[in-house]
Amino acid sequence: MTDTESIAYDVVVIGGGPVGENVADRTRAAGLTTALVESELLGGECSYWACMPSKALLRPVIAQADARRLPGLAQAVQGPLDAPAVLARRDEYTSHWKDDGQVGWLNGTGTDFHRGHGRLAGPRTVTVTAPDGTVTTLTARHAVAVCTGTRAQLPDLPGLADVKPWTSREATSAASAPGRLIVVGGGVVATEMATAWQALGSRVTLLVRGKGLLNRMEPFAGELVAEALTEAGVDVRTGTSVESVGRADGTVVAVTSAGDRIEADEILFATGRVPHTDDLGLETVGLEPGSWLDVDDSLRVTGTDWLYGVGDVNHRALLTHQGKYQARIAGAAIAARAAGGAVPEEPWGAHAATADHHAVPQVVFTDPEAAAVGLSLAEAEQAGHRVRAVDVEFSSVAGAGLYGDGYRGRARMVVDLEDEILRGVTFVGPGVGELIHSATIAIAGRVPVDRLWHAVPSYPTLSEVWLRLLEAYRDN
Repeated sequence: MTDTESIAYDVVVIGGGPVGENVADRTRAAGLTTALVESELLGGECSYWACMPSKALLRPVIAQADARRLPGLAQAVQGPLDAPAVLARRDEYTSHWKDDGQVGWLNGTGTDFHRGHGRLAGPRTVTVTAPDGTVTTLTARHAVAVCTGTRAQLPDLPGLADVKPWTSREATSAASAPGRLIVVGGGVVATEMATAWQALGSRVTLLVRGKGLLNRMEPFAGELVAEALTEAGVDVRTGTSVESVGRADGTVVAVTSAGDRIEADEILFATGRVPHTDDLGLETVGLEPGSWLDVDDSLRVTGTDWLYGVGDVNHRALLTHQGKYQARIAGAAIAARAAGGAVPEEPWGAHAATADHHAVPQVVFTDPEAAAVGLSLAEAEQAGHRVRAVDVEFSSVAGAGLYGDGYRGRARMVVDLEDEILRGVTFVGPGVGELIHSATIAIAGRVPVDRLWHAVPSYPTLSEVWLRLLEAYRDN
């Protein structure tokens, strides 16, 4: 390897997923020269192995499920999905795993793109090793932003590497549906991929170590999703862990804590994420390789005045949309500091990612969908808030019945009894993902319950669940 070039920029961004792209876009818009470094495909995990391909797989599944709830349409959609067509559309949404379009967009922002492995080499210094071995040194006058995200965490099981298990990457990019699929985990990736591949023709066994699914949401969310998965044909087993796994003659054999021996064609481990910081050169700036980056609300790494950790890498909220929000905040903070201006620390200001603490929305694209923002009842109580939960069934809303026969779903509103504002909202049911932004606005805006009473929902829509929740709160 030879050092061929050294280039100075105002800002250097390591990691070219949506978070890194947004940091670069914001700093360039502020007039700062910016370089972005990416070793794989520009666009990152979300574009090629997570958000986009998974939702492309799930959309036909959800559309078919909705159609089956409507007399006059149900009989026309009773057959199986056309799996090759679904997979072909998924491939289109990943641009067939080519990043030409993303590179063109980045070039249009005026950002310099360096393809290669970026590594810190001391304060404000990044070395980039290109695919041909050429090393370029980038120096940053003002800031380096680490936006390298996370990678799948695999359990420490003997022989697991020989099994060649799926992670989320293989699960979203597979060229065909395996006949039998074991999914290990009970979170978002596990439930969404069980939903998708069961509908695309796989016989899915879902092994969940805990008591239920989606344990970061209200308990009823996981319960309703588990019921629906079971009805769809998924073998859901809770309180079950994998003790050993092997592959012989192409068949995966998993032995569970209950002593069951389960055979499959593939096994997906959706058992958590770890920070993608193990080969980032953190040790050159006094940080621990492989660690999460601890940051303040402007996304600046604790103990530094030049290093930023933005997106999943800081472990504040492992969600693409939240990472992009952080990127907008970080970009504004970097620009303000570069100009010598003040960066006020007050919550909800232009340079503080306050929503990370109070108003993080998430949608799980299962059938039914599960959507939540803010704190669950248990989280609110643990945080010391004096709260009351209000629950209503979507069956009380005319729009739910019109949406589809047999509509099942539930909503919960967690109300702070002292401030009379919302601390959290959860919706579970078909189509509820489009409702969650109204709850996000209510929580981020600290809208008083009395004022929400004047936000009139249109009739007959699912949004009337807001009226039912407010009525239940006032009447009890």
